[in-house]
Amino acid sequence: MEFTHFDENGNALMVDVSEKAETKREATARGSIYMSPECLKKVKEGTMAKGDVLGVARVAGIMGAKKTSELIPLCHLLNLTKLTVDFTIKEETNEIEAACTARTTGKTGVEMEALTGVNIALLTIYDMCKAVDKSMEMGNIYLEHKSGGKSGEFVNPRKQGI
Repeated sequence: MEFTHFDENGNALMVDVSEKAETKREATARGSIYMSPECLKKVKEGTMAKGDVLGVARVAGIMGAKKTSELIPLCHLLNLTKLTVDFTIKEETNEIEAACTARTTGKTGVEMEALTGVNIALLTIYDMCKAVDKSMEMGNIYLEHKSGGKSGEFVNPRKQGI
């Protein structure tokens, strides 16, 4: 496999996508934050002192995904046409799973935007809940699916059947 973010001398570069075709591109990423039962209960009931944890985290995830090119040095600035952040509460594991889907029509993919959205949403949950549980853990962050572009569709083989 050839790395595209380096020139022949090993210097970092932003990939030239000017010759690529514009296609509809979409990516979904997921990740989780694990917390104490007490903390999860407060999030679910909306009784956390800082307010609506998941509502704020949703907006933060969307805002974070929109700023991906400012955070990741070699990412292209994209005209995003859709961003969603959704949450699933899993009481049996004291877990909140975040899923971010990003979409564009363009010359490069939106995987990094989806992954950034998930991470920022999870960090926001941590920030809003840390007064109740400083031992929260974030993890299991991965690209679930992507479509569009020359490489076509990708479904993460390590996460099928979860």
